[in-house]
Amino acid sequence: MPWRKSWTDPSTTTLEEVERRAYQVWISEIMLQQTRVATVIDYWNRWMERWPTIQDLAAAEQDEVLSAWRGLGYYSRATRIHDAAKIVCKDSSMKGLLPTDVGELVAKVPGVGRYTAGAISAIVFGRAAPMVDGNVLRVLSRQLGVFGDVKADKAIIELLWAAADSLVKAIAGDDPEDEDDIDHNTTTEKEEEKEAAPSNRPGRWGQALMELGSTICTPKPNCAVCPITSSCRAYDEGIRSASKRGFISKPTVSSNTTLDIEDACILCKPFEEYAEEDDDNEQGTKTEEGPKQQKPKSRTQTTLRSFAFTQVTSKRKITPGPEPPPSPALSSAALEAVVNYARKFPLKTVKKAVREEETLVCAIRRSDGRYLIHKRPEKGLLAGLWELPSYIVKDPQGGSAKTRKRDAEKFVQGLISESVKARKRKTVVKHVDELGSVPWLFSHLKLTMHVHLFEFVDEGEDSDEDRLKEDGRTRSRWSDVEALDAESMGTGMRKCWALVKEAD
Repeated sequence: MPWRKSWTDPSTTTLEEVERRAYQVWISEIMLQQTRVATVIDYWNRWMERWPTIQDLAAAEQDEVLSAWRGLGYYSRATRIHDAAKIVCKDSSMKGLLPTDVGELVAKVPGVGRYTAGAISAIVFGRAAPMVDGNVLRVLSRQLGVFGDVKADKAIIELLWAAADSLVKAIAGDDPEDEDDIDHNTTTEKEEEKEAAPSNRPGRWGQALMELGSTICTPKPNCAVCPITSSCRAYDEGIRSASKRGFISKPTVSSNTTLDIEDACILCKPFEEYAEEDDDNEQGTKTEEGPKQQKPKSRTQTTLRSFAFTQVTSKRKITPGPEPPPSPALSSAALEAVVNYARKFPLKTVKKAVREEETLVCAIRRSDGRYLIHKRPEKGLLAGLWELPSYIVKDPQGGSAKTRKRDAEKFVQGLISESVKARKRKTVVKHVDELGSVPWLFSHLKLTMHVHLFEFVDEGEDSDEDRLKEDGRTRSRWSDVEALDAESMGTGMRKCWALVKEAD
């Protein structure tokens, strides 16, 4: 990962170096949202070669930025990055340097949420800021034995963020060179809240948690090689469950001997109802409503201090003692039972059905070989990208090739009449063919694009000024094939364009 570099104390290096390092981490974190690391590496390298500093990015044209983002998806990320770069460079207090504080980053930099802000603050500036992505939520859910929805349940999410905050602060203040034998239980609240000096520990810790979740504590965890099973409630409960089911002849007792948190927590869902013992039921058969809700239990869990990792914490240097006797090795059946138990954390939720939609993509070719392209609105899906004019089919279920042709002709005729009505020239628009369909899947939308080719003949001299206008801004223009190839265009639309070029 080229964005991972050895930490350098910002107070001992040049402002330009700190500025560049913050910019590099910021771009990597935005690119890594919803995108695999292997994919991001090449994009990040090309991006940094083209715009090595935040000032270079701020000076770029929007179409250049969107074009460089092509293939990463979620194009609004690129737009927000570009807008934010301009804001950071123009701001009289920032002057091109991203803030060190999480709150300031979220408040001042568009598109930066608390996760990205935490990553910048911890990795670059060495501050004790939590970095909580989906992988970390899963790791902490299992470590704490919190059985809840980590995607939508705000109470669960806030609890895990609070746990991550507590952990990173403990890590930042746990100086391995500190010889003082000071028990954490005797420190004052003021001492606990004292901010630790910047170091490489918060960034390393945050990245380690994320990497643990992406490589070992995955949706189906590899508990056999996990380095933190001794403190994992889900693992501990899995051992007990496997013992009850006869997979372990003599119970293996881990160091985490606390009771099931579900017995004392009103945040967790009833485990017996939401996580069935049938390990073969991978996908679940529950409806979106889920099992019938139970009334909350009278006992409550509202603080982090009851969790194992907050109970025994000290600032004293630990002298290694004798190694404890190894736990009995688990059989493959017992280990599989433990893994199947742990993988139930966090709570699995039923995904909502993806909306289906169909569009008519109309490639309108002028007699000089140019095509009409349209720029999408600045907000919404694929914001700011160029596309061949498109029309959303009103009734996709009852559509046919004949009705699609009729609707496409009506749509195109309306576009062209807008273009030529002021010039009062005779025009001819001819439907050539329906070239095929391109399916494309977004996270929330299953789109089918039916590609139609039209010939447009305009009796008069054409020029680049023959453009459609919307709200006083140029939204459409005629573009030749070579220029269109270089336009900032979504991957799905580019597949439509490939059909058109093949037919041309």
